[in-house]
Amino acid sequence: MGQQPNVLTPEQSPLHRFGYTLRELRKVRGMSLRELAAKSFMSHSKLQKWENASRPPKDRAEVELIDSLLRAGGVLVDLWERINPGVSTRAPVSVSAPHVSEASIGLATAGIERAASDHEGIFVPARLRDGSVVFVALDRRDLLRGGVGIGAAAAFGAGTPAVADSEVVQALKQPSRMAAAYSGTPIEHFRQARRLLIDNDNLLGPRHAIAAVREHIEKIKSLRQDTQGADRHDLMELQTQYAEFASWLYQDMGDFGSAEFWLDRAFQWSHTVGDGDLTSYVMARKAQLAGEMRDLVDVVDLAEAAQRMARPRSRLAAVARTYESYGHALRGESSDSERAIDDVRNSLDRVSSDTTPWGVWLNEQYLDVHRAQGLEVLGRHAQAAEVFTTAIKALPAGYHRDRGVYLARAAVAHAGAGSPEEAAAIGLQALAVAKDTGSGRIMRELVRLDKTLLPWQRQSEVSAFHENFDAVLAHEA
Repeated sequence: MGQQPNVLTPEQSPLHRFGYTLRELRKVRGMSLRELAAKSFMSHSKLQKWENASRPPKDRAEVELIDSLLRAGGVLVDLWERINPGVSTRAPVSVSAPHVSEASIGLATAGIERAASDHEGIFVPARLRDGSVVFVALDRRDLLRGGVGIGAAAAFGAGTPAVADSEVVQALKQPSRMAAAYSGTPIEHFRQARRLLIDNDNLLGPRHAIAAVREHIEKIKSLRQDTQGADRHDLMELQTQYAEFASWLYQDMGDFGSAEFWLDRAFQWSHTVGDGDLTSYVMARKAQLAGEMRDLVDVVDLAEAAQRMARPRSRLAAVARTYESYGHALRGESSDSERAIDDVRNSLDRVSSDTTPWGVWLNEQYLDVHRAQGLEVLGRHAQAAEVFTTAIKALPAGYHRDRGVYLARAAVAHAGAGSPEEAAAIGLQALAVAKDTGSGRIMRELVRLDKTLLPWQRQSEVSAFHENFDAVLAHEA
């Protein structure tokens, strides 16, 4: 008998991941192993061996049946395909005009209007017949019914099932009973949960955290209905912090529409809290998101507004000035960009003693990364590649997703500097991290890289990158 995978760890095999997910889904659905066996007309011992990872499923049809009974939305089928790598996971995707809009780098991104819905859309990278790569907005419900792009979608975050069933919803309607369920205070529980989610974000990526974050926001809102005084205020502060984190996760997934939605909610809620630092930080995040969206109109204005809101000479003012630097670079204002970075660098010693919990990651390395981003968009590719390389070497252990983002941006810089072999090799490393974490930010950079490398597509290194990149994409029917 294989050992039952009670706790799933990143190094476990696809078979263990399948068994762990099957067992957890079964428990969420409130079904015993024997009940599932009876419903599927399969033996209890066979399903037990699947869950214990002592025997792999052989028949795809059986896996599809179990997936359907557990309402797993294709997740179990996708995991089964990873146990059997010979099975193709590529599926055609039909791209209709309402789902695709043009963007400055040939990237198609559709806005999500239902960011507060339990069934919000998701983004799937897809290659069109003309060879270009787009991000296609798909309805999650249609996708999980198996209609389009299951393999590629699961690789980049679509395969995480929502697990809030009717029993959970009913519990949320009874805040006092819910509050009594925690061994400590609910506030400390949700604070600790947020810290753990943040700690694991860099290792596992956004797709593993977003469902939990959304669920916690709803639970906190329910608790507030039955709470007064300082506890109610603390819950509102936590709700705001979770909303900002949700925005970050959606931003990393490449879903900018939902990221904007949750930042707007966080900004609104922060005024209810009355914490000036928190409101200033959310405004600075708005500037950061505008920069990532390459919004030349708003990025500098938002960064300057965040500086006006922040305490003078504070760390948050320096954070906002950092984002302003990138905004100037996007506008082609080289001297303004360098001046802003130098101002922040000169302030690091002073702001290091700031007691605010926001922006504690502001250091020399973080500045180097933003300087490299600015250099790259200003066309100083070789210099940007050099700075990115230095920053990557200095990254602490565990910064897996961030390392992938920096690798992807370094690869684009190397391509821009006319070093296609090095760009392709680094791009393959970034692609591996993208597949691990589901980071849409990495994929967006790799789309740029794929386009930049076109003049060298016959070179073996570039061809290898193109082939591996192509393999993770859905394709237009």
